[in-house]
Amino acid sequence: MTTLFPKPEHSTVPILGSELTFPVRRVYCVGRNYAAHANEMGHSEREAPFFFTKPADSLVINPKTIPYPSMTEELHHEVELVIAINQELSDADESEAEACIYGYALGIDLTKRDLQAAAKDQGRPWDLAKGFDQSAPISPILPLDNLADIERGPISLSVNDKLRQQGDLADMIWSSVEIVEELSRHITLKPGDLIFTGTPSGVGSIERGDRVVANLNQTLDLNFIIE
Repeated sequence: MTTLFPKPEHSTVPILGSELTFPVRRVYCVGRNYAAHANEMGHSEREAPFFFTKPADSLVINPKTIPYPSMTEELHHEVELVIAINQELSDADESEAEACIYGYALGIDLTKRDLQAAAKDQGRPWDLAKGFDQSAPISPILPLDNLADIERGPISLSVNDKLRQQGDLADMIWSSVEIVEELSRHITLKPGDLIFTGTPSGVGSIERGDRVVANLNQTLDLNFIIE
């Protein structure tokens, strides 16, 4: 049967050291997964991880520039470890969760903070504050050789050469494996799923003309200008 219009192309992320690419199915994100960031957002207790999503086509691979989005006056940066799933998984235990993590990337969860705050105040969903076009810059995926690579290591973000966010993956409240375990209890994870795992403290506004530079484990980086 012929489709009404051409099927949309799937988003794909390059894999470092390979000619293969990672076809993206869904993009999940974890909120408030660093204690210091939870505190700056007004929350102090360790709580079960909660999740939201971004459209797969909100991903933008190694961008050089990103346009300042419409309908906001307060665009925020949130630098994050992103884990890539390559096996189907449901109601997983720790070993199963670990086995399904193929690799990791560096990502930035761009957020329309003013829209998000207004939606929260009105008890409304805040999808449009998180899931707009080009709201998820991401590096290529690095295949995971050692679980330690996503358990510890520096993660940072600078704006115009001024350090804004600096943390260590060891500071995550919920580890990557624990996040996969918990999410698999709610939905069936499948190959192609990406999970943004939360951001350290120091989130803040970025403006037109700002240069954003992020780094993870001195291995992965992002470097782009907001236009």
